[in-house]
Amino acid sequence: MRILIALTLLIGSSTAFAATQCTTAEKSTWQDQGKFQQQLKEQGYKINKFKVTKGNCYEIYGFDKDGRKVEIYHDPVSGKAVKTEYHD
Repeated sequence: MRILIALTLLIGSSTAFAATQCTTAEKSTWQDQGKFQQQLKEQGYKINKFKVTKGNCYEIYGFDKDGRKVEIYHDPVSGKAVKTEYHD
């Protein structure tokens, strides 16, 4: 019984910390980081932090065009938002 509980906890904890995966494409096919950020700014986003994640995403922290605090994971090839989180 203890082994079953331990395995359940182990499996559950590994999925809880799984990174958002955006692409498996070669980095040579990704959009230029600077140009991508500039496009977002032209759409009204304010970027406080920009990074490339372990899941091969362009991740931004900042504010959307409506002034809401956001964290957004983008596919660096297509530029599409893969995951968006709004924060208070």
